[in-house]
Amino acid sequence: MPEPKPAPEPGGEPRRMRPAPLLFEPPDATADPEHFFDLESIEDPRELLDRATELALAFRAAADRAMEFQAVAAAQLADPKRFDRLTDEAIAEQAEWTADYARKMIEFGRELMADRTP
Repeated sequence: MPEPKPAPEPGGEPRRMRPAPLLFEPPDATADPEHFFDLESIEDPRELLDRATELALAFRAAADRAMEFQAVAAAQLADPKRFDRLTDEAIAEQAEWTADYARKMIEFGRELMADRTP
């Protein structure tokens, strides 16, 4: 499946900043509830603010992209041309959404797919 376009900022422009990489933490580090991407070990508050901001932006960008993929998948599942098409309610149940939100996501997914086609 081709990648969707980046989510627009509230002002209408797509994000242009590159998010920090999300690195996986070693299993023993994640067992400690106080451990979070090694932020607790950063002593300089400026460096801590910079790294925490990078992580917040990266998580926000990841959440936006994941939501776009959800919308595209919902639109594909609701496509009337599919023999195994799902209803809005079935999609809502699978994604743990309300039916109204599922309809909005299906429409958003259709818009994203339409924007991708030349």
